[in-house]
Amino acid sequence: MAERGIELKGSSFTLSVVHITDSDIQRLKQQLAEKIAQAPEFFRAAPLVINIEKLSHTPDFNALAGAIKELDLVPVGVSGVKDDDTRAAVRAAGLAVMTSGKLPVPDAPAALLNQPGTKVHRGPVRSGQQVYAPNGSLVILGAVSNGAEVIADDSIHIYGPLRGRAVAGAKGNESARIYCQQLMAELISIAGHYQLSDGLQGANWEQPVSISLAGEQLKFDRL
Repeated sequence: MAERGIELKGSSFTLSVVHITDSDIQRLKQQLAEKIAQAPEFFRAAPLVINIEKLSHTPDFNALAGAIKELDLVPVGVSGVKDDDTRAAVRAAGLAVMTSGKLPVPDAPAALLNQPGTKVHRGPVRSGQQVYAPNGSLVILGAVSNGAEVIADDSIHIYGPLRGRAVAGAKGNESARIYCQQLMAELISIAGHYQLSDGLQGANWEQPVSISLAGEQLKFDRL
């Protein structure tokens, strides 16, 4: 009998977002109940994202999620997270840290774009696509999607989120670096030294970073 497996694919869903401006959970619950009463069938068991961007301090996410569940809503994640302590508290409550799918792409320095031997790719690198810069550096003016791969014999500069794989120093250049505006990679490698996604999900996850090689270890510096 053939084994059955799973297939993971990216997809998009419409989620309701509640923007909270204070951490009084009972008041929030009452206000949500009033909204639900206006269209109870629409909100029944609906997934909900909690936006805390306007809060001045970290709320009790366990209590917050519990209050939302009591209203027959399903809290799935938190957006507007600004620091590592809050990110850890969100995950400890069993919620996802939600990030925007679109980030502003900063302008790359003209000197970098015009540097001899540098390959420039404008726009996103999509799933299944590979971009390679032989004998030089690679500049990506956009995002690197899950399932995409960017490779350079020298350094890689990504002016957008890195969700796929980035391989710098492909021919052994240990001075190569990887720069990205948001680290969410499946794999990063410099001169054959690599880390997978599970090992990257620490303090630098979802942050702008510069990655270099120190001895045989990858070194992360916040940009």
